[in-house]
Amino acid sequence: METTQIRLARRPVGAPDAGTFATVTETLPAVGDGEVLLAVRYLSLDPYMRGRLSDAPSYADPLEVGDVIVGGTVAEVLESRFDGLAVGDQVLSYLGWQTHAVVPGTAARRLDPDAGPVSTALGVLGMPGFTAYAGLLQIGRPQPGETVVVAAATGPVGSAVGQIAKLKGARAVGIAGGPDKVRALTEEFGFDVGVDHRADDFRERLADAVPDGIDVYFENVGGAVFGAVRKHLNLYARIPVCGLVSGYNDTEPPGGPDRMPGLMRQVLTKSLTIRGFIQGEFVPGHYRDFLRDMSGWVRDGSVRYREDVTDGLDNAPEAFAGMLRGANFGKVLVKVS
Repeated sequence: METTQIRLARRPVGAPDAGTFATVTETLPAVGDGEVLLAVRYLSLDPYMRGRLSDAPSYADPLEVGDVIVGGTVAEVLESRFDGLAVGDQVLSYLGWQTHAVVPGTAARRLDPDAGPVSTALGVLGMPGFTAYAGLLQIGRPQPGETVVVAAATGPVGSAVGQIAKLKGARAVGIAGGPDKVRALTEEFGFDVGVDHRADDFRERLADAVPDGIDVYFENVGGAVFGAVRKHLNLYARIPVCGLVSGYNDTEPPGGPDRMPGLMRQVLTKSLTIRGFIQGEFVPGHYRDFLRDMSGWVRDGSVRYREDVTDGLDNAPEAFAGMLRGANFGKVLVKVS
């Protein structure tokens, strides 16, 4: 059995391009005791992967040049010598950008086929959904009647944040790029208001959308969007910081005046809580609750989701670059086979 892999060919400077990646074919070893042979069906593309391509210090070790690009996967068991998995089982794994792999059976978790489409294990019922659930409820703590604003609001994390906020009785305002996405925020995901950050009058539209200020701002983007949002933060506002995707491809610090003193003054005078987080820190105490709550919300239609699916592993680099530009609409997946 052979596997096709996409590896890191060189570290990108700025946006990843074709030279960042290399495609290779490898022969897999035989399946040993306690191991399984897996065929990747779906590959998850997520913004955090951009950080793993660089060697800058971060919460996760960088990839080395020559490594297979990381990523969550849904795979099918083709051969098993592990008692807990059988041929045909669909599993959640972390195989990265490749078509097949031989791994210990303990590195794959069997998916319940009745829980929903298996692809949701990489989206609304997986890491992005849990990121929204834990970050909003454990850090944002929205209360009935409060205003919750979320950036990148049609993405898999942002769309879930807004819908969970509504379920908790809060008012949800989403920020997205382009009229189609903004329309979907209210018509598809049930937000109270959608605001287009690409509009020339974005700041004025945002001000109109939050007449009573902002109590919770779920940060996925950073940059100019945060610059507009911070002017409307209320006393005791909470800011879960999930991502800063607007700057992931930057090669130098942004220009202009130093805004840090103004932000720190605001943190002090408005008693703001700004808390960065990585979803894994909440898994031990909250993942079981997430699976129960989110699967129920998806089943009864309280939480809706979108998937943006690209066919073919060879198209993963282009889809990844597009995601970092905001070209996607929903959870970005590659249908590998």
